[in-house]
Amino acid sequence: MGNCIPVSPRVLESENSLDLLEIMGNFSYDDSNVTFLDYDAAPCHNQYCPLFQRVAPTFLAITCATAILGTGALLVALAKRPHAWGWPQSRALVAQLAVGTGLFAALLPPVAVGIRQGWQLGTGLCRLTHLLWYWSLFVQGLLVGSSSCSTAWCHWDARSQRLAVAVWAGALLLATPAALASGTVAAPETSCLRRSVDILSPVYLLHLALCLCLFLLLPAALLVATLAVPWLRSGWKPGISASWLFFGLWVPYGMGLAVDFLLHAQLLQPTCGTFEHFDYVLGLSEGLGVLHCCLGPAALLAAWLCRRRAGASGSG
Repeated sequence: MGNCIPVSPRVLESENSLDLLEIMGNFSYDDSNVTFLDYDAAPCHNQYCPLFQRVAPTFLAITCATAILGTGALLVALAKRPHAWGWPQSRALVAQLAVGTGLFAALLPPVAVGIRQGWQLGTGLCRLTHLLWYWSLFVQGLLVGSSSCSTAWCHWDARSQRLAVAVWAGALLLATPAALASGTVAAPETSCLRRSVDILSPVYLLHLALCLCLFLLLPAALLVATLAVPWLRSGWKPGISASWLFFGLWVPYGMGLAVDFLLHAQLLQPTCGTFEHFDYVLGLSEGLGVLHCCLGPAALLAAWLCRRRAGASGSG
């Protein structure tokens, strides 16, 4: 969930710009969406925030409805055929992934309402929303990562139960900086922010570092390990590929977060083109990541059905 602050040298110094609840974009605007840069050029126009407020609620509503249907179908398949789920799509792993996507999808309606009408639920619930948002993401990332390099989820035994507790408790701890860095602001209507602290504040830097580890470093390390370690490479299955869709959808947003930090910290010099286009890029990348909650369950179901069909053909 991102800020809506135009990237210009003058605006970056302002601490009172308007931020929207950050599902897709990372910028907000002042009273005007026209900013003049500090050189002789035509004025730079940024129309992202009005577009975001029009499009995001509908997008989130459709995504939420699709995610509920997909997650529901996945849970029904788990319940009706509990013994048909084998490695790498073990029942213990898929059930936890379904809970993670369900938790994420449940947050989309209040976020959509907050974007359209302004955040009316207070600072506490704003921070709780961010906590649950990132808790879901870290849980899913850790589950996918652990299933890619371990067979601990093959059976639901004492070992996998301890791992599950560690994953969910660890993910909650990793999501805590997101809650501490978030907050609300009233300018002109109340909005829930991903970042209500300074860009260089320790709590936000910690949150950013954890996000970059989840969205960029973890999938990169797993990919290198899979290519380099023979037993990991030989153990690659279609079901694991379906789980990896999570990383594929969130990697662009991780890259966008890194560039966003460099721009707001003024480590990269913003240009007129940056001001006009980067928030669209970051917004679309987060929108792509949000789709994991509906595409993920669909991919897991598709991989399971393909494996069952292949097994039936082999036995026939």
